[in-house]
Amino acid sequence: MTDMPARATGKGPLAGRAAPRAAAPGLWNIANILTMVRLLLVPGFVLLMFADGGQDPAWRSLAWAAFTIAMITDLFDGELARRRNLVTDFGKIADPIADKAIMGAALICLSALGDLPWWVAVVILARELGITLLRFWVIRHGVIAASRGGKLKTLAQGIAVGMYILSLTGPLATLRWWVMAAAVVLTVATGLDYVREAVVLRRAGLAEERARARKIG
Repeated sequence: MTDMPARATGKGPLAGRAAPRAAAPGLWNIANILTMVRLLLVPGFVLLMFADGGQDPAWRSLAWAAFTIAMITDLFDGELARRRNLVTDFGKIADPIADKAIMGAALICLSALGDLPWWVAVVILARELGITLLRFWVIRHGVIAASRGGKLKTLAQGIAVGMYILSLTGPLATLRWWVMAAAVVLTVATGLDYVREAVVLRRAGLAEERARARKIG
């Protein structure tokens, strides 16, 4: 006799039957809904930023609230999708678009209103777009996973941009400059690190392809 159940020993009425596949997650799940909320917040955020000339503290506070909600949903939707097996094709495409959309909108609005130098917006947006294209460039060789530095960069950007959205004065206005400076440094440094990782990944992938071709030949 054995203490193992019939399914484990290959005996019994269920022997030979394949385990049922888990149903594919539907479009309307909590992770995708949070991503959609973040996308819908973008036009509302832009309207709030430019309301009443763009310098009214009350409207800017509401814009900060919209931006903060969007950044919070960014922290949770991807994690929920992975933990609850809610990963969908829509989420894979919409999630990074939503991330870039809210941050890009904030940077462009702040620069257009004269609160943030345009070069800062250009550096951050160019890095984000460049890394996205880089991921597609090496995707057949592997995935460039988000690093701790990349996550720290995202946090620093979120805090810095949030501080610029608020109408801060005095020491806090000086502090936000230093936070943004740190965010820009992290943006550039992590961007260069991703480039290095992509080059290494692509070289390894090409070497593996050549080795397979030699075996076949």
